[in-house]
Amino acid sequence: MPDEASASAIAPEQTRPVHDDSRLTWTVTEAAMLLGISRASAYEAAHRGELPVRVIGRRMLVPRVALLRLLSERS
Repeated sequence: MPDEASASAIAPEQTRPVHDDSRLTWTVTEAAMLLGISRASAYEAAHRGELPVRVIGRRMLVPRVALLRLLSERS
């Protein structure tokens, strides 16, 4: 059974609901989960410009509307 120290080590984006329609952005990790790709693949796609991201400070955020638009264009 996990102790409190290991439970607090879980990253915040792993505990938030990804399907929250009120959020304007997703983290790259959340976007990867939604797309069914690995976190590393999502970061690689972001660096190549294939995944739309906005950098705020040291964070890379994926705008929800941009990702949905991207997916609807390619289908």
